Amino acid sequence: MDRTTPKLVTIFGGSGFVGNHLVQLLARNGCRIRVAVRRPDLAGEVRMFGGVGQIVPVQANLRNEDSIRRAVQGADIVINLVGVGQEAGKQSFRAVHLNGAAAVARAAKAAGASALVHMSALGVDKAKEVSAYAASKLAGEQAVLDAFPGAVIMRPSLMFGQGDGFFNLMGTLARISPVMPLIGGQTKFQPVFVGDVAEAFAKAAEGEVPTGRVYELGGPTVETHKALMQRIMREAGRNRFLLPMPKPLAKFVAAVLGILPIKPLITGDQVELLGVDNIVSPEAIGEQRSFEAFAITPKSMDEVLPTYMWRFRRHGQFDRENAAPDAGVNPTIAS
Repeated sequence: MDRTTPKLVTIFGGSGFVGNHLVQLLARNGCRIRVAVRRPDLAGEVRMFGGVGQIVPVQANLRNEDSIRRAVQGADIVINLVGVGQEAGKQSFRAVHLNGAAAVARAAKAAGASALVHMSALGVDKAKEVSAYAASKLAGEQAVLDAFPGAVIMRPSLMFGQGDGFFNLMGTLARISPVMPLIGGQTKFQPVFVGDVAEAFAKAAEGEVPTGRVYELGGPTVETHKALMQRIMREAGRNRFLLPMPKPLAKFVAAVLGILPIKPLITGDQVELLGVDNIVSPEAIGEQRSFEAFAITPKSMDEVLPTYMWRFRRHGQFDRENAAPDAGVNPTIAS
C-alpha cells in the first residue's frame, strides 16, 4: 500500500470481534478508518488503535441506505463484517445478510471504491436447505457479487480468540453447570484464529488476492463437536457430564427458551447448523481459495486457547501455571 496517500477504509461492524483485530492491522498499515456502526457512542474504544484522528466511528445502519451511502462516501476500500446469529425485531437475517449486504455493495460501487471485502460464513452452501441463517448468507454473497463483481467473499469457520463467542460461552457453562449438552456430536468443525481471519481480510483489502472469488478460511485442525467440547473441558480443568441431545429434543428446548424474555442460549436454526459439517471444501483447497492464497499459516487451538481459557479453571491463572491443561479431567459421556 502507498504510504504517501493513506487509503480511506470504511468498515461496517468494525467494533466487533473481527473488527477490533482488523482495525488494528489496517491502522498499522497507515490507513484512515471509518468504523461504521449503529451506535458510534459505544465504539469509542476503537480510536485507541490508531493515531489522533486516524480512526473515527460513524453512524450507519444496514437497514438505512442513506446512512450507508454517507459512511462510504470517498472510501477507497469498503469492508462489511455485519452479521446476526439470531433474529431480533427488525434485525432479521434477510434484512441484514441479504438486503443490507446488497446495499453496502451498491453504495461501494457508486462511491468508486476500489475494493469490497464481505464476510460470510463457512458451510452456508451446505446448510442452506435447513438453516435460514445459511440461506440468507448465501443469498447475500450472490447479491454482493452481482452489485460489485470484483468483491472478495470470506467464509471463516468457527472463530476462536480472546473475547470469542463459542469457547468463552462453553467455558462459562463448564464452570457453572454439571452437565454439558451435546448436539450433533459428530459434526466436523475447523476452528480458526480470529487474528488470522483479520490478516486475510487486510490482505484482501490491499488487493493481494484475486477478486470476485469466495475464500474459505479454516484452521489447521478438524475436530468433531464432541472433541471440541472435550477440549474446552480440558482447558477449563472441569470434569462435566456430556449429555447427547437428539435434534428434535434440542429444537424443543430451543423453542421453549425462545419464549423467555432473555436472549436464548441456542435457537432452532442453530440446532440445524450444528448438524452440518463446517470445514473447508476440497474445491476451495484445490483452487487455492483458502489461507494458502493469503500466504498465511493459521494458528492452532493448542497455541491460542490456553492464553485465555485458563480463566475458567477453579483457581484461574494459578491452575494455568501449576497444572497440566488436562490434569484430572476425563469428561463423562452418556451412552
